[in-house]
Amino acid sequence: MSNNNEIVQKLWNLCDVLRDDGINYSDYVTELVLLLFIKMVHENTEAETLDKHTLPEGCRWTDLNGKSGINLLNDYKQILLKLSTGKDAEGNLVHADPLITAIYADAQTRLREPRHLEQLIRSLDQIDWFSVQKDGLGDLYEGLLEKNAGETKSGAGQYFTPRVLINSMVNCIKPQPGEVVQDPAAGTAGFLIAADQYIKSHTDDLYDLTAKEQQFQKNKAFVGIELVPSTRRLALMNCLLHGMEGDDEGVVHQGNALGMAGQSLAKADIILANPPFGTAKGGEASITRDDLTYPTSNKQLAFLQHIYRNLKPGGRAAVVLPDNVLFEAGVGTDVRRDLMNKCNLHTILRLPTGIFYAQGVKTNVLFFTKGTEADKYQEENCTQNIWVYDLRTNMPSFGKRTPFNENHLKPFEKVFGDSPNGISPRQEGEWSFNAEEIEAPDTAENDNVAERLTTSRWRAFTREWIRDSKGDSLDISWLRDNSSVDAASLPEPAVLAGEAMSELVQALGELGALMRELGAVEEADAQSMLLHQMMGGSSYE
Repeated sequence: MSNNNEIVQKLWNLCDVLRDDGINYSDYVTELVLLLFIKMVHENTEAETLDKHTLPEGCRWTDLNGKSGINLLNDYKQILLKLSTGKDAEGNLVHADPLITAIYADAQTRLREPRHLEQLIRSLDQIDWFSVQKDGLGDLYEGLLEKNAGETKSGAGQYFTPRVLINSMVNCIKPQPGEVVQDPAAGTAGFLIAADQYIKSHTDDLYDLTAKEQQFQKNKAFVGIELVPSTRRLALMNCLLHGMEGDDEGVVHQGNALGMAGQSLAKADIILANPPFGTAKGGEASITRDDLTYPTSNKQLAFLQHIYRNLKPGGRAAVVLPDNVLFEAGVGTDVRRDLMNKCNLHTILRLPTGIFYAQGVKTNVLFFTKGTEADKYQEENCTQNIWVYDLRTNMPSFGKRTPFNENHLKPFEKVFGDSPNGISPRQEGEWSFNAEEIEAPDTAENDNVAERLTTSRWRAFTREWIRDSKGDSLDISWLRDNSSVDAASLPEPAVLAGEAMSELVQALGELGALMRELGAVEEADAQSMLLHQMMGGSSYE
């Protein structure tokens, strides 16, 4: 286990302290990072790696870690007030940094016991921060976010995309210095940070760039939008700890990409996103855009329209979308046709289930480029062929016991090719993860190429075939699921119904016996009589 992983576990264990103070999982990370960020800024400032956004005097770690008791808790509350408003209790100006104000907007502690705050401060002071610096404070912070996303009680996974998937998408899209990268559903800014790290890794941490180019990367290259204020707070801290400053509002702006905030966004060279699942409901992002060609209450279809409309000519995108976007009729068909007309939708990655917080959700990554290689301003018939990689069929059920990792995505990245626009030479046929063992059709011609491709994970489909054979549905699958049941071999429906009824009666009998053992004899008799009447004289007695 790496040093950062050990520290993440230590930080997570502090949850027990906060839980004793009545703070639940949903508030835990926010409560911790309000304090943790002050400590991280202190460590960064000590190491002279972060000097522009040093916290104002009176609001620093050294103003906390030497105090105790009720004075400590009261002073901490005042520090949060100063950071969130820029003023002290008397109205005197403390700082005028809009980014600090944004990070600590409406920040309040729910801690009631001074001893719990003291314990948190002591725990943070005991961490070997010198070792942490080597791995990166930003990576430590992201580890904490990932830990929180994996905790189902917190519900945090709704905005967390697995890092291995983010990195794979970025590896395929290949962001370059000077390009504007956007995420209209930024969450904790995972896509934007991964894109920044990709560029830094190819430019000697930006030192290969001119001073002007470096300034662009720090302040203008990355823009995100996030609806939920507490999530945006996590994103701003995450970006700042990774050396990404953004404009006066930071890298991630507060707002609704399906409203005015999205409508006013400048066009981007690259868009990377995992829009939230579900349809627009009360309390969630409402769709108030009046510039979308195809009005819809489906948030993913609205996000998809925003994304391909907001790309510059020649711009490229990778976006995670659930299966329903690929097959939904009506407006869904219109949006898919419009996408394939205006963009070269060159690749679809069918993702396995179990890799997101919402278990069982079937998702895909769509890769597309605005226009074509020959004419980036082309707006008709841009898609000629769509390559599909099936990483779902006959894959293990991923979760804590079987983690999804980068090795599962390497075969896809290999066949995707070096071109971020999906125009590298490609060849059908890819048999990783036991695909060759999938039962092929039982024909005498089983050895020919066409038949062998029925067990490949990587295949191409023409625009004409999608139109004529699928009615412009993109829900394309061909691999046989070895766990599926052949309907032709099933018993008659009456036999199946009889078996199900037999199992139900047996279960009811066991429940009746359990109720009697628990002393609920009268209730068991009453339920038995009711069942006897409903089933025309039958009983589980």
